[in-house]
Order: sequence, then C-alpha cells, then structure tokens
Amino acid sequence: MSPRGCDNAGIMADPIPVTPFLDLNPDDVSYSFVRASGPGGQNVNKVSTACELRFNLAGSGLPPDIKARLVPLAGSKLTKDGVIVIQADRFRSQDMNREDALARLVEMVAKAAVRPKRRIATKPTRASKERRLEGKQKRSGVKKMRQGKPGMD
Repeated sequence: MSPRGCDNAGIMADPIPVTPFLDLNPDDVSYSFVRASGPGGQNVNKVSTACELRFNLAGSGLPPDIKARLVPLAGSKLTKDGVIVIQADRFRSQDMNREDALARLVEMVAKAAVRPKRRIATKPTRASKERRLEGKQKRSGVKKMRQGKPGMD
C-alpha cells in the first residue's frame, strides 16, 4: 500500500508518451505538493495545491543527444544534480497542476527530441557574384559623383 500523496511510490505506472518513438519512465518523475501563493481565498492557506515536479535527467534512460539538447532548454530549471524542477501553481486543484507540470515537461522533452537540421554550406553562383560586384560599382560611382572638388565651378 503506497502512502497517501505519493503517486508513484510502489506502483508500476505506464510510460509517459512524448513522441511516437520516445517515452519517459514514470520512475524518473516525482511530485510533491506545496501551498500555492496568490489568489484563492482561504483555500490557499489550507490546501497544498501547487505541484513541484522533479525529473531526474541524469539518471533517466533518454538518449545522450536528447539529454544534451535538453540541458540548455531547461536552463535555470535544471539543478546541479541533473534534476529538472518544474513548479506549477496555475490552477486551484492538485490534479490540474500535476497535469500542467507534466505537460510542460513532455513539451520540453519533445522539443529536445527534434534533431536540428544540418546546415549545408553552399557557394554563391557566378551570376550572383557578378550582380554583387556590379551593385558595388554603381554605389561607388554614386558616391564619387557626390564628392565636390573645389575649384571646378
């Protein structure tokens, strides 16, 4: 029997889908609930509705290239221990805040899963080089015409 408030303690949960080919292990994700700040009346003082999601990036089974792209995406949310911490207190219920935090994590990992396209270096065509030089000559001619030489008038 798992303790109340610990969703993933001792329960074999389904993998969290990110992309059709990538899933997160629910054991790498943990939740804790704290009191939220902001509006909410007496509810905010009595109920711990804000969710703090912790994702163990260092110990996760993600491929190394995705981990490397996830580090700059996480930014200040990443601790020195390699744990991504996401705070969610947008809603007044624990369930909605938990879903919000998980959705933000999934979105971040999905963004990191996209491989950036390699830039293919191209050479300028001969015609484009000629157009560029022609434009430079015209501009140079315009500037030369503007130069007033004393004593010409």
